[in-house]
Amino acid sequence: MILKGSQRSGARQLAVHLLNERDNEHVEVHELRGFASDDLVSALREAEAVSRGTRAKQFLFSLSLNPPPRERVTVEQFERAVDAAERKLGLDGQPRAIVFHEKEGRRHAHVVWSRINVEQMKAINLPHFKHRLQEVSRELYREHGWTMPRGLIASRERDPRNFTRSEWEQAKSSKQDPKALKAMFQQCWAASDSGQAYKAALAERGYTLAAGDRRAVVAIDFRGQVYAVSKWTGLRTKEVWAKLDQLKDLPSVEQATAANAARMTEALRGFVAEAETARQKLAATLAMQRTQIVEKQRKERTDLAAAQEKRWAQESAERAARLNKGIRGLWDRLTGRHAQQTKQNEQQALAALHRDRREKDGLIEHHLQARETLHMLARQQKQAHAKDVEQLHRDIAAYQQRDPAERPNLKEHFREAASPASKPVQVEKSRQPDRGPSRDRH
Repeated sequence: MILKGSQRSGARQLAVHLLNERDNEHVEVHELRGFASDDLVSALREAEAVSRGTRAKQFLFSLSLNPPPRERVTVEQFERAVDAAERKLGLDGQPRAIVFHEKEGRRHAHVVWSRINVEQMKAINLPHFKHRLQEVSRELYREHGWTMPRGLIASRERDPRNFTRSEWEQAKSSKQDPKALKAMFQQCWAASDSGQAYKAALAERGYTLAAGDRRAVVAIDFRGQVYAVSKWTGLRTKEVWAKLDQLKDLPSVEQATAANAARMTEALRGFVAEAETARQKLAATLAMQRTQIVEKQRKERTDLAAAQEKRWAQESAERAARLNKGIRGLWDRLTGRHAQQTKQNEQQALAALHRDRREKDGLIEHHLQARETLHMLARQQKQAHAKDVEQLHRDIAAYQQRDPAERPNLKEHFREAASPASKPVQVEKSRQPDRGPSRDRH
């Protein structure tokens, strides 16, 4: 699995982010170790309070563990991975919290350690933690027999389409897929042997090259969004100018934006708005179906937890009743029967713990499978939307370049582009297996 870590502060902000149920289908605080507090916000605030006795600013270490797509990882496997990372980083025994997230059909984990050694009252140094986490990640891929990503085998072979958070936010604001957008800029660059060719390739897709600040070259779309060419191609500004240096007449950002706005007629704006409205309605339908199924699953998990807690209390009382008290208890201690019964109780308690965990893992697996239809449809629509947006840019560019007398009626075309290849389907309600507590006693 992929491990990504960072040193950080902001205890409350991190806790709120990890407990965010708006962006995650299911959130579970799995473990709080070494804290006096029994909730995540208080636990991380506790680590922050301890850090005030030191000079450490980044008193927390946050780690995310992401299994490969379509791989199901058990709780025990996650725990072993967390322990391996902890040993590699030198955070053995430090207070930590483990939180599980389920999002878009995948389950992943987040771990937060306190870096403060309370005996020495200083932060534990974490030199080269990125390289150490990569080593643990490679070991996990080999241990489970997963296909290792090329970028993990050799950092030079990382997917060039990977995007940063700022790129993701910009693509989201322009209603585009960041990976598809980055691939478009890189494909145009690779297919162009000169600055004019690159300018023409972008223009064909509805982007106008312009001169930005500090000698940066940018591209502007019909919405007025500005994209730095060096960032979206993954190149340095010096490398970009080596190909585009002959372009002496690039307009400024303001000039290019104004020219694009002037060419966007009211009819074009209406067609674009109509296409985007249809997409939003489709996304809202999927979101409603997702909300309904997630709420149902949360209730099922809550019911299971309550039933297991009730059964555990009853079984614990039964195990305690097997230990005699008073004179009989003293005699049992002298004869060794007390120790024998205590050992048997411990074995049965451990077996009951594993049984409860298997029931919970089984229910989670069932829930992941139940949501898979929705997530598969959402992925298909995301891919279709990326293609439609690219075609939309091409059509607008071609439309604007035509003589007004020759411009076709694009209304039907945009309506067709806005219609999905497949519509949301009602998720089939499969019969839930009986995951409730069994009646057998330990």
